[in-house]
Amino acid sequence: MTAKFLTSPQLEEIPGVRHVFFTRRGGCSTGIYESLNCGIGSRDRREDVLANRQACLDALGSSTADLCGVYQIHSAEVARLDAPWGLIPELKADAIVTRQRNVAISILTADCAPVLFADPGAAVIGAAHAGWQGALGGILENTLSEMEALGADRRRICAVVGPCIAQASYEVGPEFRDRFLEREESNGRWFLPSGKAEHFLFDLQGYVKDRLTGAGAGQVATLDRDTYREEELFFSYRRTTHRKEEDYGRQISMIQLT
Repeated sequence: MTAKFLTSPQLEEIPGVRHVFFTRRGGCSTGIYESLNCGIGSRDRREDVLANRQACLDALGSSTADLCGVYQIHSAEVARLDAPWGLIPELKADAIVTRQRNVAISILTADCAPVLFADPGAAVIGAAHAGWQGALGGILENTLSEMEALGADRRRICAVVGPCIAQASYEVGPEFRDRFLEREESNGRWFLPSGKAEHFLFDLQGYVKDRLTGAGAGQVATLDRDTYREEELFFSYRRTTHRKEEDYGRQISMIQLT
């Protein structure tokens, strides 16, 4: 069982940092969770999820590291990790920042954007879950600010946006677009007509990248992968919803200071 993953050239260049954006391939889960489902909150067999998470640590090259996540709630809350916490995340937040070594901080996604952060000068890392609600509410800016509170300089921070739902796959109604326009009129540039009356295609990846750039992150990159259309590689909440399936798997993204 070898977990399949993607990496970013920008983060790979940073000494003392390991990172991975895992796909859905290389695990032991079956059925709708096939095969590398890492979602503790899913209805998959607990022993399979735990085996999958260990396989991810092995693939990261950190078999003995602690693996820490948060109870994600689509918020702008950021957790600071000063010491490893338990396997089952109870802290409600949508990002983690730390200076701790030998701890892999992680984010679960299934269409939302995972974002991994590193400041090579200060040895501070972060991981954020950026769905539309979190991104609109400030999760990205808050992650940068919390990293700075640990000694980082946002002008040095490299942020990479991992696999998420692409604009061509993300149709939304007028009330969704209105939320963004109410916040800022220029947000209209992230929406294209879908071909259906009063419906639009939303560019989540572009919006997340723009928020990071606008907040002063020193380097911002994207992996440009579509979780909805690339079914062989990724779980997708929206695809599951369209098929009326009972549940869905989650892929995990990790970053660690060595």
